[in-house]
Amino acid sequence: MPTGVHLRDARQQLFDAAERVLLRSGPNGLTGRAVTDEAGCAKGVLYRHFSDFDAFLTDLVLDRAGRLEKEASALRESAGTGTVAENLSSALFTLFGPVPVAIIPLITFRDELRARLRQVMPGGGIAILAQASNAISACLTDERDRGRLAADADIDSLTLSLTGGGHLLFADHAPGPPTTEAVDKLVTAVITDAVQRRPV
Repeated sequence: MPTGVHLRDARQQLFDAAERVLLRSGPNGLTGRAVTDEAGCAKGVLYRHFSDFDAFLTDLVLDRAGRLEKEASALRESAGTGTVAENLSSALFTLFGPVPVAIIPLITFRDELRARLRQVMPGGGIAILAQASNAISACLTDERDRGRLAADADIDSLTLSLTGGGHLLFADHAPGPPTTEAVDKLVTAVITDAVQRRPV
């Protein structure tokens, strides 16, 4: 590759290149060389901005986790509108989009990456899943506070069921997402009791 290519906002362009490689080739295909080849720059460019490849991956995950948190904040605005099931189904499609689902096995695949994430953020060892879980919990809490779920609904258990079930459902449907019907079925199965027991 040419060594004179200048990247404007190099960090973000390298992140975007890594994302494309990850979606195309999976965790095993994500190497420093693959990233710089995808970005169209010399390999040294990556190491001018990051001390090593795990430092690069750590910042990549943190960047994408930050984006997911912003999307999760927007999801909370839907609380109290439509139905609870519709809101939660929409949340799962957002939280378990292609990029988050691709990043989770990357974290699982690399011990050093997990260790570094734990050092820089609470629950960082399972970043992305932690953001998804927090977002789902917030959505459920908002709906309960509006009286659309039973006052004694077990938010922690509902969150665990939706996060775990959602992750399995979306991770098992490569290359595309699961059907809306499949996601709706999961959400309905998880929340039906809490919805039926709400005050009328």
